[in-house]
Amino acid sequence: MVAQWVKGLSDRLLSRSGKAGGDRPAVHEPAFESFPHHRHVRLITFNIQVGITTGAYRHYLTRSWQHLLPTPQRLRNLDRIAVLLKQYDVVALQECDGGSIRSGNVNQVQYLAERSGHPFWYQQLNRNLGRFAQHSNGLLSRFKPLSVEEVRLPGLIPGRGAIVVKYGRPEEPLILVMLHLALGAKTQRQQLAHVVDVIRPYRHVVFMGDFNCHADRLLQETALGDLDLHPLPVQMKSFPSWRPERSLDHILVSSTLKIRNAGVVCFPVSDHLPVALDIGLPEGYFGEG
Repeated sequence: MVAQWVKGLSDRLLSRSGKAGGDRPAVHEPAFESFPHHRHVRLITFNIQVGITTGAYRHYLTRSWQHLLPTPQRLRNLDRIAVLLKQYDVVALQECDGGSIRSGNVNQVQYLAERSGHPFWYQQLNRNLGRFAQHSNGLLSRFKPLSVEEVRLPGLIPGRGAIVVKYGRPEEPLILVMLHLALGAKTQRQQLAHVVDVIRPYRHVVFMGDFNCHADRLLQETALGDLDLHPLPVQMKSFPSWRPERSLDHILVSSTLKIRNAGVVCFPVSDHLPVALDIGLPEGYFGEG
């Protein structure tokens, strides 16, 4: 059974159907929680484009119908993605569908969690178009979070959000911020300023997701520059997946966390390539191992 960790502020669980229930259901709890005996954590961020394969700019037109209607290829793509995600401890997903006509009424976050073996998952519904689309971000985790909080991001067009996840020791947690920013530079600055206000008190922070801009601009022209964050060692070009030319997907980490391995994963299923990172945790921080 998949434990769905939801609504960090109210500490509620959803039933497997995705509907809020009265009493908390019995859930399977892994034998480990919040990184004890782990000196490093494998992270990946992936904009899955609701399971649509895009291999050329013309596919945005010729396959645009797949944003509205179901296709058997979508589930096959999700199965391929799940095989990749099995290799990682914490997953940030963007452009997921929470269960509508176009996805065959499949909650793609839950589907990927179950098939990749991540016992904890969270779906953030950002744009609810009813039966036609359930635009969402997603979290998959092998470890039980201390809390999961939704942050609604400002913008002229509503529907962007961030997921703030806490792990480790309550007095000094590791904070993971998963988000999908707007396209415009001005709105991006507003959105990041809003998130930074939420997480500013914490020392150990990771930002991961689809930022829709280059890392240098993020750290030089937005509120992220106020934090002690570092980009990956080399520029990671992740878009478009068939001929990567732009660095839009990022994982940024505090200097208290050691970057062990990092890179763009050659996995052209979506129009974005995933970006992965193996971080070393502070010495003695999460227990002996």
